[in-house]
Amino acid sequence: MAKRERTIRKGAEEARNRLPELLDAAEKGQATLITRHGRAVAALIPADTYHAGSGQKSLLPLAGSGRGLWGRNSTAAIARMRGEWDR
Repeated sequence: MAKRERTIRKGAEEARNRLPELLDAAEKGQATLITRHGRAVAALIPADTYHAGSGQKSLLPLAGSGRGLWGRNSTAAIARMRGEWDR
C-alpha cells in the first residue's frame, strides 16, 4: 500500500487543468480536496481508500435494538400504520 500524505486542496479550475498530475498523485496515495469558491465539493482519493470504506458493515451489532420500537402491542401498531394507506 502506498504511503499516505496530507490532503491537498485545489480549486475546481486548477484541478481540471492539472487532472493528470492529480491522478498520478492519487496512485501514490495522495488525496486531493477540490473546492469551488472556497467550499469543498469533491474529493479525489486513492482507489484503495475508496474501496476500503465502501464495504457493507455487519448488521449483527444492531441485533435487538428494535425492542420497544412498536410499543407494547406491535400487532396493533402495524395495523394502525397499514390503515394510514386507506385514508
